[in-house]
Amino acid sequence: MSSVIEFKSEFEGKTLFQAFVNSAQKYGSSNPALEDATGSSLTYKKLLIGANVLARKFKPHMQAGEAVGVLLPNAVGGTVTLLALQSLGCVPAMLNFSAGPSTVVSACETAAVKTVLSSHKFIEKGDLQELVKTMEGAGLKFIWLEDVRKSVNFLNKIVSAVTAKKPIAESKSTNPAVILFTSGSEGLPKGVVLSHENILANIAQVGSRIKFSRKTDKVFSALPVFHSLGLTGGMMLPLVYGVPLFLYPSPLHYKIIPKAVSKTNSTILFGTDTFLGGYARMAKDEDFTSLRMVVAGAEPVKLETTQVWKTRFDVDVLEGFGMTEAAPVLAVNTIEERKNGTVGKLLPGIEARLEEVEGIEDGGKLIIKGPNLMLGYMKADNPGVLQPRETEWHDTGDIVNIDKDGFVTIRGRVKRFAKIAGEMVSLTMIESIVNPLAPDDDHAVVSVPDKRKGEKIILMTTSVDLEKSKVLEAIRKRGQSDLLAPSLIEVVNDIPLLGSGKIDYTKVKSLVS
Repeated sequence: MSSVIEFKSEFEGKTLFQAFVNSAQKYGSSNPALEDATGSSLTYKKLLIGANVLARKFKPHMQAGEAVGVLLPNAVGGTVTLLALQSLGCVPAMLNFSAGPSTVVSACETAAVKTVLSSHKFIEKGDLQELVKTMEGAGLKFIWLEDVRKSVNFLNKIVSAVTAKKPIAESKSTNPAVILFTSGSEGLPKGVVLSHENILANIAQVGSRIKFSRKTDKVFSALPVFHSLGLTGGMMLPLVYGVPLFLYPSPLHYKIIPKAVSKTNSTILFGTDTFLGGYARMAKDEDFTSLRMVVAGAEPVKLETTQVWKTRFDVDVLEGFGMTEAAPVLAVNTIEERKNGTVGKLLPGIEARLEEVEGIEDGGKLIIKGPNLMLGYMKADNPGVLQPRETEWHDTGDIVNIDKDGFVTIRGRVKRFAKIAGEMVSLTMIESIVNPLAPDDDHAVVSVPDKRKGEKIILMTTSVDLEKSKVLEAIRKRGQSDLLAPSLIEVVNDIPLLGSGKIDYTKVKSLVS
């Protein structure tokens, strides 16, 4: 199956740094570029000057092509730091500070990171002293932004004002631009290496479907930049298209974010289902009056979420689908073209085919290719070495259906299916049946080995009222087999989440008694 549409990125041949410079020239260097929750704000001109100042200060400590750890929140300082590394031709390795010390150290080892850029203030506010101690114990060197800023003098600023539009080191669009981390085998982080071309192609692909206005729109993003949607959609895309951007440091501040969206008059919000549900529960009806759309990804969006946002706030939640390896967006609904229950149509420039999966009749495993597909992986068994993709096609591991109109429906991940008595059972489908039964609670379904049936299904929930009989009744009402019924329901205080807002199924399994 193919959905290829001729696609040519407007950023073809450019690096991220060049794209920023072009944006400054195209949209006006004195126009606002971004602001954050601390009250800091920068124009394009000041963003480029600040990046040049930092780049010159960083230069003695790193070389072009080197992977440099970035341990910073969603804020103006983090954006300037990323642009400074782009000017130097270095490769930011985006570290997930919520992942735990051993995982962060492992990510640094995988990408051969020697130097980490961070902020004393951030570490103190995030209570991350133990993480820093562990990282320093592993031999990682920290450069603190506060210390760098203290060393900046008037002459530094004058020089950077003159040279801000020129990168310190030249780079190519096909060179690595950033390293993001996903879970690898045996729990070790796997580095996804994206080129400038990958990220800019994806920005252009999304921009060809969702129209952004630099005059009337303002993007609000609280998604962490170590997450691919937070980096590409929540930071790079608005800056490259000249759309004012407001960065908020944590998506978990459910009470504060609705008020912040209202105060900033933001029109576009990036989020995940988990976060959107949290905001809706805490928001007043008038908090999201300024929004015209919400773009959601990273996990399936519940029907209840879209209904609440539409009925209470009159805001459309546009569900999309992607993966870190695709920089990350593969498909998205739009206001003009959407279909409930789907993740929209594949973006232009992406070709797809479906491979048969035993036991799955309505769909197949999605195999893709396109200009936004990663350069390759870095793995723990060969630290710091890019392992290129073996072919131009990539196995997403997702089982999908693509209808006659091109809309994609996610059936689940290959790994999110269990084989019960010889039948393939979608764990994602079970969650979709359970969620409406207790919409104010959180639920996760996992499978564990079973001697009699091969595997058995476990439902972990924060609801104390969810009974097996109630779940079985809902399954039958949906016309599904009794095989979908959980063998066991366990009540927990919280469902573990990753920093991106997705359910941490590895930790969920560890809770099974």
